[in-house]
Amino acid sequence: MDVKRNLTMLCDYYELTMGNGYFQCGLGDKTVYFDVFYRSNPDNGGYAVAAGLEQIVDYIENLKFTDEDIEFLRSKNCFCEEFLGYLKNFRFTGDIWAIPEGTVVFPGEPLVTVKAPAIQAQFIETYVLMIINHESLIATKASRLARAAKGRAISEFGSRRAQGADAAMLGARAAYIGGCGSTACTIVDRDYGVPATGTMAHSWVQMFDSEYEAFKTYCEIYPNNVTLLVDTFNVLESGIPNAIKAFREVLVPKGITKCAIRIDSGDITYLSKKARKMLDDAGFPECKIVVSNALDEYLIRELIRQGAEVDAFGVGERLITAKSDPVFGGVYKLCAVENENGDILPKIKISENVGKITTPHFKKIYRLRGKESGKAEADLMCVYDETIDDSKPIELFDPEHTWKRKTLTDYTAEELQQKIYENGKLIYTLPSIEEIKAHCAEEIEGMWDEVKRFNNPHNYYVDLSQKLWDIKHDMIAEHRKINVK
Repeated sequence: MDVKRNLTMLCDYYELTMGNGYFQCGLGDKTVYFDVFYRSNPDNGGYAVAAGLEQIVDYIENLKFTDEDIEFLRSKNCFCEEFLGYLKNFRFTGDIWAIPEGTVVFPGEPLVTVKAPAIQAQFIETYVLMIINHESLIATKASRLARAAKGRAISEFGSRRAQGADAAMLGARAAYIGGCGSTACTIVDRDYGVPATGTMAHSWVQMFDSEYEAFKTYCEIYPNNVTLLVDTFNVLESGIPNAIKAFREVLVPKGITKCAIRIDSGDITYLSKKARKMLDDAGFPECKIVVSNALDEYLIRELIRQGAEVDAFGVGERLITAKSDPVFGGVYKLCAVENENGDILPKIKISENVGKITTPHFKKIYRLRGKESGKAEADLMCVYDETIDDSKPIELFDPEHTWKRKTLTDYTAEELQQKIYENGKLIYTLPSIEEIKAHCAEEIEGMWDEVKRFNNPHNYYVDLSQKLWDIKHDMIAEHRKINVK
């Protein structure tokens, strides 16, 4: 597989028709600002985890229309020759700000902000949304699974159920960021550094004349990495006894005590308790029990509540597809333009659906944390030229119910977005996957437990500064006055 595919043409067709239109009517070089944000948390949860920035950087760095691309577009008889000439030398020359991968984020917040000439900013919409939506969705699901497991390891097992190769690979990467400890997908280890693990399938056991022979042979070939799949026939009557026999005959003489079994079917709670007793009684208290079989965060939480003797979980389809809520819902909306004098003019989208009314202007966002607790109290969106002095008290108010107010005194204010591109040049040092994973763990720890509840989580407030709130509501009133008679 060519990992350096040219994905420039992975765009919605209207990015090109609008670009051609902007070009012909003289708006192509007009500086515009777009925000990427999402409207609701997956699974009715209390938060999401941002992911995908590294792939956006790789995309921007490799944007280039080939001669074949230009000829294809010419064949559509839709684009003027001058625009096609422009595309031959196309490259991104704008600025990008983004919230780093692994950061906990909330609805309405600009995860990515793009400032660029209109054609460029419009053109990258499809890919940026595709990546942010997919990786953030899977990272968020993995975070929920990791919290449900309460410190027990989770391995991502979902490649064969993913919707294509990219979904499998980038999904495994995102799952690692969100809290998984490994993946079953080998290429993700090679390309992204996510540890690949795995031992055997049921077919290995079926290939031998007996289950015992299959287990014994595997122990002989991989004595330092033994996990035996014990449910091909009968977990308690043959699987565990044959595993114990193989451990005794092959591993014990070598002085090896590290081993594991995996259960992939049946009543996990019952079988794991019985298996634990059998292993302990046989002198293998260090043998780990790994379970799989259509698990999600709710099943994992229930297994633990019931006292299942499980050391690690393998999670496949319900993670890699985020089966319970498979659409992240991120959008890419124009929030400002610059006039000829360089003034930034806010833009707003108004809808009958209140949830679809956008927050205008070029913005920045702060996370406010209590100094004593270290926990995040609220996020505050401001106009780009505002700053927060966290040595002074700050009054926050609910953007919808403005009478709800709270004053913070002993807090710190951290600006969430970082500048990634400046004038088309990458100025951000991409962190390693391990650094991103560690950052995500710190972010989750920095949230109150009430925000992290699976059911009816506390509504974490994303507030607007008074200046930004006034701009937004003045624009709504002005549009209503213009358009309503």
